[in-house]
Amino acid sequence: MSPTSRPALRPVESVVVPDAEHGRVLVLRDTQGITDAHAMIPPTLVPIVARFTGELTCAAIAKAASKELGEDVPVAAVVSLAAQLDKALFLASDTFERAREKVEHDFRAATVRPPSHAGGAYHADATELRAYVERSCFARARARQPKPAEPRVPRPHLVGLIAPHIDPWRGAVGYGHAYTALADSLSDDADTFILFGTSHAPMKEPFALCRKSFDTPLGAMEADLEAIDALAATARFDPYADELNHKREHSLEFQAVFLRHVLGTRRARIVPILAGLGRHQARGTNPASDPTATAFLESIRELVASRPGRVVLVAGADLAHVGPRFGDARPYGVAERDALAKADHASLDRALSRDAADFWSDVARDLDTRRVCGLAPIYSLLQTLPGAASSPSSITSRQPREASLLHYEQTVDPNEGSIVSHAAVAFYA
Repeated sequence: MSPTSRPALRPVESVVVPDAEHGRVLVLRDTQGITDAHAMIPPTLVPIVARFTGELTCAAIAKAASKELGEDVPVAAVVSLAAQLDKALFLASDTFERAREKVEHDFRAATVRPPSHAGGAYHADATELRAYVERSCFARARARQPKPAEPRVPRPHLVGLIAPHIDPWRGAVGYGHAYTALADSLSDDADTFILFGTSHAPMKEPFALCRKSFDTPLGAMEADLEAIDALAATARFDPYADELNHKREHSLEFQAVFLRHVLGTRRARIVPILAGLGRHQARGTNPASDPTATAFLESIRELVASRPGRVVLVAGADLAHVGPRFGDARPYGVAERDALAKADHASLDRALSRDAADFWSDVARDLDTRRVCGLAPIYSLLQTLPGAASSPSSITSRQPREASLLHYEQTVDPNEGSIVSHAAVAFYA
């Protein structure tokens, strides 16, 4: 790095978190898994890092930051900060590209995806993990379920599930509601689980497949290579262009953990799919108008139809992200939380009616403020449920099918009040 270098921050996740020394700091995290490092940027350095766009030289950044801060920012300090971020692999540079190529090569060559969040977001020890799922997730969810006045009539078999992808520590009860429903209503024939997850890293293509088994502390969920290869063969885009995003993505990893727990030693395979649809989210357009995306979803519908009674679709999807951590000026008050719950339930009502287009339009309307990160996976699930069709009129002409909102929750950060909302929804045959 030199005064004439033009540092450019690469696409990474940025969140604002409390800090004992600085009050609040900006944290940069790599969701692709090229580096495990975090960069903590104190407030005084944010005006500098915010200008790492590749347009300005370090000398120009120092001059502009000095004017904003009202004090001299040495060029050498900007050069040093850029060099540190480059070394930590947070800049778009040759240093990052060399590291990315090696990581991507190693990941593509592997046949198994390791449980990258074990020991952090959930127990790495199998015994401790089983006990946590049973006591903190399943038992707490069952305790909150209403006791039927009469013997419960068995539901039809579950064919689709919306589950949280917040970490299992905070989302314990939500996961409990989702996966006890799956355990209670799973068809004996079900052996294929198509998993739709949010990609928290940017994607070039609308969807990303992965041909790897997902390992968990409880055992691996084997990949259904036949189904994955069939989907890849018909895709009108490169379905592996964003495969590296699977490496650190938690939205599918957490589903694999809970599935393995519910299934025990039962043989079953997964089809892991990250749903991005980022171009449509950015532009506010509906994916139904995109022949590339709709053709891929049609291939999934055909896969579901070819295995009657054997397929369960799962979307690992959270809802809103609001508060200081996500860029809002302050935490939500009671009235704002009530309004958020109303907006979330309005979206969930559209999901319960299996109207994918209406669900997309409703969430996209306030995506910049509610920041629903589960939009793409839930939309994809609704479009591919058994009996779903590409046009709403085709869906409504069929017999109505049952769906249940099992749980809704706003998880509030105890330190600074930010909220992640999530829900569990079950769809039955």
